[in-house]
Amino acid sequence: MCRYGSTNCERRRREATIERFTVVVIGAGHAGLAASHFLSQRSIDHVVLERGEVANSWRRERWDSFRLLTPNWLSRLPGWSYSGDDPDGYMAGCELVSFIEGFAKAARAPVRTGVNVTSVRRARPGADGGNSAGYRVLAGETEIACRAVIIASGACNLPSVPAFASAVPGAVTQLTSFDYRSAGDLPDGGVLVVGASATGAQLAAEIRRSGRPVTLSVGEHVRMPRLYRGRDILWWMDAAGVWDQRYDEIEDLDRARRLPSPQLVGSPSRETLDLNALASAGVELAGRWAAVRDGRALFSGGLRNVFSLADLKLERLLGTFDDWARDTGRDAGLGPPERLEPTRVPDAKRLQLDLRSGSVRTVLWATGFRPDYRWLDVPVLDDKGRARHSGGVTESPGLYFLGLPVLRRRRSTFLCGIESDAGEVVEHLAAHLTRPVPPARPVPPARPAGSGLDGT
Repeated sequence: MCRYGSTNCERRRREATIERFTVVVIGAGHAGLAASHFLSQRSIDHVVLERGEVANSWRRERWDSFRLLTPNWLSRLPGWSYSGDDPDGYMAGCELVSFIEGFAKAARAPVRTGVNVTSVRRARPGADGGNSAGYRVLAGETEIACRAVIIASGACNLPSVPAFASAVPGAVTQLTSFDYRSAGDLPDGGVLVVGASATGAQLAAEIRRSGRPVTLSVGEHVRMPRLYRGRDILWWMDAAGVWDQRYDEIEDLDRARRLPSPQLVGSPSRETLDLNALASAGVELAGRWAAVRDGRALFSGGLRNVFSLADLKLERLLGTFDDWARDTGRDAGLGPPERLEPTRVPDAKRLQLDLRSGSVRTVLWATGFRPDYRWLDVPVLDDKGRARHSGGVTESPGLYFLGLPVLRRRRSTFLCGIESDAGEVVEHLAAHLTRPVPPARPVPPARPAGSGLDGT
């Protein structure tokens, strides 16, 4: 018989199977690996848990022709930058995976691959019979006790598809950008692409080049030229400090975090891919897809207003760049100010499309993504399942997010933004670890029956 008593022995056996780290990082993409880099710099023991392989989402959830929107010279991670011979090019998906894998090896990140996290919950102080506090992470058959958790699993885990997709006739194939690999895999016939962000614009152009008729349903979008005054548009965003605006300086932060990605493509020819270019290539433009009725897709009639708003925002942005170049004396080394042609409104407005006629064989949803935190048992999500945080710091002490849009700065959305984000989040985490752990709460003695204290 156990000399500690059967209950204590069972607890000791259970505790012996629990692994212990100071920090658990969830996700081995660029964000989780950047966190690992800074944790290692501070000699904070940790483990990185990854459901698939390193850079899994970049590896498994992109189409064949995918390229980064950022030029190679701007692609950097903490202590790791592009070293190839094409700094002005744009990495293909396989090149990006190799880039991130190289960073993981150089940083000696303690990654465990093929480990699916199924639960993260708070651990009660004293629950283990000692002064432990923090979190319990369940991953497969393994349970890990830790002081802090960094969730770096990304914001693009699940496609965001409107509810009326269920009303699309069954004869029409429906795909999301997660499912799409190449135009050659699609059924013969027309394609309706829904969403005009970078993904929607790129896929509409690619499918149109395959010879298929393409209709693009356009809602709110961000228009940008690939080059402006002889420089990549993202050079301007970086050099002029637009990307440096902090989350606590943005008036409507929620809206900033929900903005679609700019209409850009990372092609070797560095062409501008906007709605005018798509229309010139034969893509038909329609308004926002609002509903399905009797097998017909119904589109809003507000294209002119949507185009005007995007054009106005572009004018303001280019004006900001021009002012910066003039005020800093950079004008001499740049081309003259430019302005793009306004987005052309189609002569004939399409307000509906019969999905039963056979003219459209495929609907491709490029309507964005949402995170998947179903395994998170800590109350830090809003009513839409999105993380509630302030610069990655949550209300639950020791729980952090990384790799989300506009996390701490506008550049957070891009690969080059993770260095400052991860460094600051880990700095906050390190300060959290220096705080004393709350002592275990004493267990009150059992009340004897009939004492009157238990109602008898």
